[in-house]
Amino acid sequence: MRDMVEIGLGKVARRAYHLDDVSLVPSRRTRDVKDVSTVWQLDAYRFDIPCVAHPSDASMSPATAIELGRLGGLGVLNAEGLWCRYEDPTEILAQLSSCGEDEDLSAATRLLQKVYSEPIRPELITERVKQIRDGGVRVAVRVSPRHTLSLAPVILDAGIDILVIQGTTVSAEHVSTNEEPLNLKEFIADLDLPVIVGGCTSYQTALHLMRTGAAGVIVGVGADRWTTFDNVLGIRLPMATAIADAAAARRDYLDETGGRYVHLIADGGVETSGEIALALACGADAVMLGQPLANAAEAPAGGAWWHSAANHPELPRGWYCPPAEGPRPPLRQVLYGPSDDPYGGINLFGGLRQAMAKCGYSDLKEFQKVELLLRPE
Repeated sequence: MRDMVEIGLGKVARRAYHLDDVSLVPSRRTRDVKDVSTVWQLDAYRFDIPCVAHPSDASMSPATAIELGRLGGLGVLNAEGLWCRYEDPTEILAQLSSCGEDEDLSAATRLLQKVYSEPIRPELITERVKQIRDGGVRVAVRVSPRHTLSLAPVILDAGIDILVIQGTTVSAEHVSTNEEPLNLKEFIADLDLPVIVGGCTSYQTALHLMRTGAAGVIVGVGADRWTTFDNVLGIRLPMATAIADAAAARRDYLDETGGRYVHLIADGGVETSGEIALALACGADAVMLGQPLANAAEAPAGGAWWHSAANHPELPRGWYCPPAEGPRPPLRQVLYGPSDDPYGGINLFGGLRQAMAKCGYSDLKEFQKVELLLRPE
């Protein structure tokens, strides 16, 4: 039964929950952590950990996409990012990594808007894809719905493995009187590679995106403490409920199609190993990580962090996050430890394995069945 609350005469709202509102319940058995598998498979592609990189220039360059791929995750390069606008954006990234030192974060936003005003160069997309492919890992590239029709031919001809069509929120039925809208179902039907689409925020949207033929659906809008979607757009997405709703849509779509499974990727509010475990327990198959990867020593922006929406030329929807003080751990340590962080920000997938072992589950699909409790208010 839905938990509906009357917020005033003639208006009700459904109660929803964030990841920190729920907790895992261990079962009657525990497992040796060495017997736990975090393997995740999307279409024909197998990954050692359920980790998809958020396609931010703060965390993803061709080099870091390669490194994440070698460590068992999936790096995603932004076809509309700095690496596809500048021949060598390292000086710009270095400038961005230090522009928060004077604590003028509005100036940082203006700088983001300025550097992203440079036009996208299709030849650089081809060059960056080749660089990642030469690194021997799976190649995933992100493009926004707005630029999909114009950039997709270049991206596909470059030879990618996975296409990610990602915006703040994406629907299967975009209405426009000013331009020809992207028909996701027709577009995906013409491709012979897996497509991930999103983000989505509800059961109905998730179900519609699944019906486009997507192999994966991103759940969430990438919101973390540095996004301002709630301030700017009034959108504040409780991730536990959003993932559970999308998982219900996946179950119904599985019945509708006679067995076609669509993977859910949780994007938002996931920064610690415990939050990764909770997202998967709510029904996600993988998580999209942003700031945790930006904190790695290999990250191209030196520990600074920003979402792609933070550089919007007219309506930025995110703060620039300056680098934290002190040394930054290598990416391998962020993912696999060892950790000296008692709050779960390092050894993210070692922490996930421990959570699965403590709850008695041996693989990710089994772990989605774990019991959850609401934390007391």
